[in-house]
Amino acid sequence: MGNPFSVAQRLSKLPPYLFAEIDRLKQDAIRRGMDIINLGVGDPDLPTPSHIVARMQEASADPRHHQYPSYEGMLSFRQAVADWYSKRFGVTLDPATEVLSLIGSKEGIGHIPLAFIDPGDVVLVPDPGYPVYQAGTVFADGIPYFMPLTRERSFLPDLEAIPSEVLKKARLMFLNYPNNPTAAVASRAFFAEAVDFARRHGLILCHDAAYSEMAYDGYLPESLLAVEGAKDVAIEYHSLSKTYNMTGWRIGFAVGCREVLSGLGRIKTNLDSGVFQAVQEAAIAALNGPQECVEAMRAVYKARRDALVDGLSALGFAVERPKATFYIWIGVPEGHTSASLASALLSQTGIVMTPGTGFGRSGEGYIRAALTVDVSRIQEAVERIAASNLKPS
Repeated sequence: MGNPFSVAQRLSKLPPYLFAEIDRLKQDAIRRGMDIINLGVGDPDLPTPSHIVARMQEASADPRHHQYPSYEGMLSFRQAVADWYSKRFGVTLDPATEVLSLIGSKEGIGHIPLAFIDPGDVVLVPDPGYPVYQAGTVFADGIPYFMPLTRERSFLPDLEAIPSEVLKKARLMFLNYPNNPTAAVASRAFFAEAVDFARRHGLILCHDAAYSEMAYDGYLPESLLAVEGAKDVAIEYHSLSKTYNMTGWRIGFAVGCREVLSGLGRIKTNLDSGVFQAVQEAAIAALNGPQECVEAMRAVYKARRDALVDGLSALGFAVERPKATFYIWIGVPEGHTSASLASALLSQTGIVMTPGTGFGRSGEGYIRAALTVDVSRIQEAVERIAASNLKPS
């Protein structure tokens, strides 16, 4: 007798969720008594700044915040977002119509295809890329078309190489810079090219800018919305998760084209009830408050970046020093695949890294390390690799 509770076919179209599989392998190693150095999942280990926590504690005691929040987000939160965008990027936003609160940017990324993709429509997805771009497309019965990101093109997609028959069916395109997993960055010129491409082909352009504040050596990423005319075709996602170490708080926002945000908002009003207003108050404190905590965060990750890049380079690994994100994209030595090296690192050294293929077929030949442990543990990880047979010959 067959299983009466078999899952929907759309779930069979998805690979296993990458980080759930990594966690399973990690737990197996822990049961074997290994000391694990986890460079796998991009979850900041630094605490949320104290002034943000204090505002949350105060606001959560206010009975006015104990009822359902507004679907779009408190206007005061959306105003704080608009003010932050103006100061940080020079981009003007109408908080009433061009800012939408999200329960973390992941939620908004996953839901946008439900608003605009009909069965058989194509979504242009970077490969390698954040798995939710593909998952959201599949859940909307859309067809993902994978745009390869290669080192030869500085991990930027070749938009003009997308076949015309694909573009006839395409409705939406995801981009993500600074990039997860490759740590690549994009210039204003590339963003202008992407906006023009979206306009010419009638695409909604969705830019995931979650890592815009994790940047080093004087480099500060730009907003795609700074391109003239971008708000006609594009929205940009941002999250407080990485900037203010608020991954568990689940708050982010989407900004830009009001028609696109309206469609996303209609999905959300039917599926969720908004963000707890005390969390929004804490987010206002983050966006409007002192930004020294962001500079301190950058300094911590820069030191970790340098420790890992310098250590792996000395061992002969092909690795570049990224300008942004807290990821290191590491070339796999000859004789290994992405999966085999990640598995060997875990089983032989107790180090968790993510195989590049977990982010898409074009991730083969790389593994990703997240800088989510302190410098001493990163140095220990390098020492363990140096003592293994896994370094390049």
